[in-house]
Amino acid sequence: MRDSRCSRAGVLTVALAGVWLASMPVAGQVSTAAAQARAEAGKTTLRTAWGAPDLQGVWSSATVTPLERPAGVTKEFLTDAEIAQIEQRATVSANDEEGARKAPGVGTYNRFWFDQGTKASALKRSSMIVDPPDGRVPAFTAEAQKRVDSPEALKLAKTRNGDLPLASYEDANPQTRCISWGVPISSGPYNNNYEIWQTPDQVVILQEMIHNVRIIPLDQRPHLSPRVLQWYGSSRGRWEGQTLVVDTIGYDPRQELIASFKPRALPNGRVPMPVGGLHLVERFTRLNDGTLNYEVTIDDPTVFSRPWTAVQTLQKTEGPIYEYACHEGNHGMEGILRGARAIEKAEEAARKGSR
Repeated sequence: MRDSRCSRAGVLTVALAGVWLASMPVAGQVSTAAAQARAEAGKTTLRTAWGAPDLQGVWSSATVTPLERPAGVTKEFLTDAEIAQIEQRATVSANDEEGARKAPGVGTYNRFWFDQGTKASALKRSSMIVDPPDGRVPAFTAEAQKRVDSPEALKLAKTRNGDLPLASYEDANPQTRCISWGVPISSGPYNNNYEIWQTPDQVVILQEMIHNVRIIPLDQRPHLSPRVLQWYGSSRGRWEGQTLVVDTIGYDPRQELIASFKPRALPNGRVPMPVGGLHLVERFTRLNDGTLNYEVTIDDPTVFSRPWTAVQTLQKTEGPIYEYACHEGNHGMEGILRGARAIEKAEEAARKGSR
């Protein structure tokens, strides 16, 4: 589904509920499972005119494989029968007319507009996370946990969930403001498409959701100055055999982890998770079956007690990518703020009437 409207409050809740059911090794952590997944890629026969592995095309990240291993599931890999059962349930859910009229979330679209996919990762894992071995997001640092539990963070979570009126546009998340869908690549409610172009000295990745474009140099230039912070950071790429390795630092502190990469324990999934200290290492490996193996290691010592790694497969899809007509001056934000002021006015009138 390609929807040109901007996201509404509540879309992220549905996105989370609908998912079932490094350059050099970062901080010395090497995931054996992730290394095995790369090794299984073999040597791709698809190459560019200048001899690099060909990653070009439109790829979909839609998947029913969850980020974290579900409670009660102890094994790393699922059987073909288990995968088939999960995908059959996802197919029924995607086509359920009753559910289409009753999608949860405040002010969100009904399920008709969602395209979260019906296929599990080709890797047949019970979770995208391969390191730590338990398939779960590591614990927060003490300081990060303190921020998450603070009254300010919980109030902001309620505001983003639609339980409290927005005091200003800054209370809305970057998605609602049409600035950024977040990092890294992952599956969302819809528009799960990424287009990749290559030249001998650059790789370009266009994200359909909120139309972000990353231009990644391959010429060994240094990262930008630490004083230059950007929403999508300073990315530098290089080839390691068949794998494109993209190393990114220098994120704007207002950037956040994409919704589906936030720990499920977060209140409503809406407590902001700034990534100002994030070091992101992504690995793209083209597989011979037409899929793209995507491995990402998240290392942010200001938030997590240790680095962690997730792996998923992106599926080749027919294009084109359509314009996602979402921008910071969108009509939705104007309506949200007008509604917030109307709520405050009604509450004030009610207080006066009760005196």
